[in-house]
Amino acid sequence: VSCATIVNDPTTPVSLAFSDGSSGTCQLNNKRGSWSGDVPGTFKIRRSDDTLQYNCTTENGKKGFGGISSSIEGAKLGASVLFFDFGITDAITDKHRTYAQSFVIPVN
Repeated sequence: VSCATIVNDPTTPVSLAFSDGSSGTCQLNNKRGSWSGDVPGTFKIRRSDDTLQYNCTTENGKKGFGGISSSIEGAKLGASVLFFDFGITDAITDKHRTYAQSFVIPVN
């Protein structure tokens, strides 16, 4: 089932929220692109093998910045499944990579 996602969808959803429950905005980027939008919210992020960087501000001025590591999609299925059907195209486009589906941005 997840193989279809790996091959066909170059983006992955990432839902973001602030640790204090507030609202605000975030700027996100990786080597494949950049995105901005409201938090809490869900972003369609271009898959990449590098860290997804975030730089966020809550509505009352608190800052949150850092990164979300990329991982290989389907890693929980076992190593025997991982690299079986990946062609050269997926290696170039990083379609086998993903980020956490939800992430809480720590703010003080």
